[in-house]
Amino acid sequence: MNSLKTERTRVKRIPERGHYDKQTIYSIIDEAIYCHVGINHNDSPVVIPTIHARKDDTLFIHGSAASRLLKSVQSENNMCVTITLLDGIVLARSAFHHSLNYRSVVIFGNGKIVEDADEKGHALKIVTDHLIPGRWEDARQPNQKELDATTVISISLQEASAKIRKGPPGDEEEDYALPVWAGVMPIAVTKGELISDPVLPETVEIPDYLHEKSKHHKD
Repeated sequence: MNSLKTERTRVKRIPERGHYDKQTIYSIIDEAIYCHVGINHNDSPVVIPTIHARKDDTLFIHGSAASRLLKSVQSENNMCVTITLLDGIVLARSAFHHSLNYRSVVIFGNGKIVEDADEKGHALKIVTDHLIPGRWEDARQPNQKELDATTVISISLQEASAKIRKGPPGDEEEDYALPVWAGVMPIAVTKGELISDPVLPETVEIPDYLHEKSKHHKD
């Protein structure tokens, strides 16, 4: 099934901005480097920011073994994950019609704790390489104590939607004659200059995969 549309994921406000195909939804998930996870903890809503990664039709979420996220999955097993990429500030002629250009995803699903050691290690590799491809093989990999202190939760991507706003402002017809500048201020997330750890030996060179992700290096 290529459409992830359900009654819960159906975009109700400005429905023409809704997208339910995997290609659109997965591209937003893959571009983002963090997400927000909504859970019900002790009968109170909680939203937790964390890092994530996708492999095929599964979303992996990283957390601490002592986190509220783990306790919620153990007790409630019902989660909502949101991801937003901000592309611009939309400046209209009227204050009311100011907006944002964005690409967002909402995912509903039951979280599953990844218990199998091999599967957990593979999921952590996916999350690590999602941040910086190639980093997992270069860095020291987790020992048993670190694995025990880490939680990985998987969510099957079966119920999700994207909502996208792009383009110029939409003003009231009578406001187009106002002498007020209108348009879009683009916003983009970029990787900056590398800053070496102060105690890093000079003999340790920057790996090629980091050169590819950063245009400049700062000692």
